[in-house]
Amino acid sequence: MTEQLWSSIERKCFHLLQQTKTRATLLQIHAFILRNALETNVNLLTKFISTCTSIPLSASHESLALLRHARQVFDKRPQRDDSFLCNCMIKAHVGMRQFDESFTLYRDLRRNTCFVPNSYTFVVLAKSCGSNMAIWEGQEIHSHVVKTGFCSNLYVLTALLDMHSKFGKTGSARTLFDEMSERSKVSWTALVCGYARSGDMINARKLFDEMPEKDSAIYNAMIYGYAKLGDIGPARDLFEEMTDKNVVSWTSMIFACCHSGNVLSARSLFDAMPEKNLISWNTMICGYCQNKQPHEALKLFHEMQATTLLEPNEVTIVSILLAIADLGTLDLGCWVHQFAQRKRFDGLVKIRTALIDMYAKCGEVKKSKRVFDETPEKEISTWNALINGFAVNGHGEEALELFLEMQSQNIKPNEITMLGVLSACNHSGLVEEGKRWYKAIEGFGLIPQIEHYGCMVDLLGRAGCLEEAEKLIENMPCKANGTILSSFLSACSYFKDVARAKKTLKSAAKLEPGNDGNYISVRNLYAAERRWSDAEEIKRLMRKSGVNKEVGCSVIEIDGTIREFVSGDGLYPNWDSVDSTLQRLQKHMKGDIT
Repeated sequence: MTEQLWSSIERKCFHLLQQTKTRATLLQIHAFILRNALETNVNLLTKFISTCTSIPLSASHESLALLRHARQVFDKRPQRDDSFLCNCMIKAHVGMRQFDESFTLYRDLRRNTCFVPNSYTFVVLAKSCGSNMAIWEGQEIHSHVVKTGFCSNLYVLTALLDMHSKFGKTGSARTLFDEMSERSKVSWTALVCGYARSGDMINARKLFDEMPEKDSAIYNAMIYGYAKLGDIGPARDLFEEMTDKNVVSWTSMIFACCHSGNVLSARSLFDAMPEKNLISWNTMICGYCQNKQPHEALKLFHEMQATTLLEPNEVTIVSILLAIADLGTLDLGCWVHQFAQRKRFDGLVKIRTALIDMYAKCGEVKKSKRVFDETPEKEISTWNALINGFAVNGHGEEALELFLEMQSQNIKPNEITMLGVLSACNHSGLVEEGKRWYKAIEGFGLIPQIEHYGCMVDLLGRAGCLEEAEKLIENMPCKANGTILSSFLSACSYFKDVARAKKTLKSAAKLEPGNDGNYISVRNLYAAERRWSDAEEIKRLMRKSGVNKEVGCSVIEIDGTIREFVSGDGLYPNWDSVDSTLQRLQKHMKGDIT
């Protein structure tokens, strides 16, 4: 039925569907369709289903409810062989990220109806497979394309090429590209992005240079690819080469600088941006967090609130919670939690996981556990956050109990879980438990990483099992890093094992010649043993290597303001008052005053 042959009531209904903005209105229109027996008009029904999934609603459960309603309408139709209608329903599921439902519907339609997929069907499903990393289903779609004769369709081939690229199968993507008799700019871009995404910047650059036409999107993909490798030079060259820089280009370059550790350059670019969006702010805030500058992350967050009308989203919240966790600024953390609740972000698993981590690192283990208990759907990262939270606060037994509960629910631990378990044993001095779970790592199908070895060395060292710790270091499949050697060196010094300390210092100094803690640890050991000439020798080695003792620094939060104190800083405002209070506290702790 064409629109020219529609009745006036059908045209009115179609016009209403184009104008509707609310769920209530849409349901009224559906009632109108049923009352006037208009559901036989396939085009009108298709428009109704597409409208069900395109109305912007404030709550996700309302959108899902409308999608279920649309699916019921679709399922009750006796004839479901119209390609336009079927494609609309499949796309509706894909749009709501219901990949399983979309693919199951596609299979059911092919099996139980006369539905014949067209090029649009395959484009939608290929994109969905690529976005969901559904490799087996993607291969099935590819075989259906071959069987149904769409191998020469430019749009279908480009969608398949992009799908294989997202799977990381750049070889298959390149074969499709080479076999294409016609290529669009999208085809070129999909393959270049695939190479860049997989880290193959040699082939990405070669294809990029061969492209007949380039736009900002392909430049951004190349910059991002170099950024992930930390190769800032080529990324900057491409950025400077661009003639049509947009906000994405600037943001990609900021990400590149942050990823390579050059935060100053990233901030200079950020300040020079002609316009910024929320992604730009999030990238810079996250860059500060990744580079261990939580103060700057919080300052930039406050600046965003004060100077823009942008509302923080879930990415902003996660980044800020990471910074708060590093600083221990609990009051600000509570405010962010309340903000997330107001904006209904607190239902997201990643937000809840970040809250669990933040409260635990601020010492509020009970609040951390409460957020965990109130999380209905827990991911492995959620369990890991609380296990590690218990660990860092010395609640080793609780961490192990939670780990056992996790296993009882058939949730398989990963490398981070096992690191949290070993850390819990370490912080609580549970040596035998630590040994037990260290041996169980491979039983879970995991391979111990250097962090697991480091945790065990620290656990054994703190317990005085120096010989066992030394053997573990010697038998590691990888070379010990500076952290492991520093940990073992500290244990040797604590238990006054001069021979092992002296030997370990030589190895540690080669890896981290500027680490003052290693030298000071051994110097203090010599001083405790009254070996003054050896202690002086350590001082000479420090001077020769240009090593200076780092100044102690601490951070506290007072009335929502972060205060930083540096050891020996007599110029700090109100220093006399601070110093006087510290002296009184020292006397009080010694029992000199009541």
